[in-house]
Amino acid sequence: MVEDKPIALVTGASRGIGAAIADRLAASFFVIGTATTEIGTAGISDRLGKSGTGLILNLASDESINALLESIDSTYGQVAVLVNNAGIVQDGLFIRMSDDDWQKVIQTNLVSLHAMCRPVIRTMIRNRWGRIINIGSVVARAGNPGQTNYVAAKAGIEGFTRALANEIANRGITVNCVAPGFIETDMTANLNERQLEATLAQIPIGRAGTVDEVAALVSFLTTDEAAYITGQTIGVNGGMWFI
Repeated sequence: MVEDKPIALVTGASRGIGAAIADRLAASFFVIGTATTEIGTAGISDRLGKSGTGLILNLASDESINALLESIDSTYGQVAVLVNNAGIVQDGLFIRMSDDDWQKVIQTNLVSLHAMCRPVIRTMIRNRWGRIINIGSVVARAGNPGQTNYVAAKAGIEGFTRALANEIANRGITVNCVAPGFIETDMTANLNERQLEATLAQIPIGRAGTVDEVAALVSFLTTDEAAYITGQTIGVNGGMWFI
């Protein structure tokens, strides 16, 4: 514990949804945000100031994950909240998708949850309190052409969330999945006008969501008020796909 604040670990916190989550949680937690580069971690540290810090993490490497968690435990304290947000895309039609592009996305976005969650859960069980929030996607239910690897990983995250929640619910630990829809980020900013119009036409609310709207839900799920919510996938999608 740092400055009498419990520790929240947010992966992929250098930009977009992860950055908004880290910033939001910094009001109640000492936030450790991860990035894959020194530039990214420096930006996180600058942004969070005394309320957190940035550390390097490569989700494709169990060694990197273990080193991060050991460093956090010895330097800052035990993780009370884990937000598994980081992920990658390697899009392409399935028939042309290389084995490498398939494996990278599955490893980084789904398989890494095993190495991230297991050590953290052990301390949460001892403390009889913890919050795990996995960031999914609307495409896990809706599907998306050209993203079979990504969709498979996100659908796997939903199943992982439900199963793990059932295993540890009686230990004061909740596990939930937040599934954003079309959210304004630097990635969606690259869409041309035609693509943007086509996407917005599928959203009943008629606009893109904001990273702050996703972060607000994640923040709520970390509170004691959300203690009876577990094993759920909650969409933040403007009605784009009801789940």
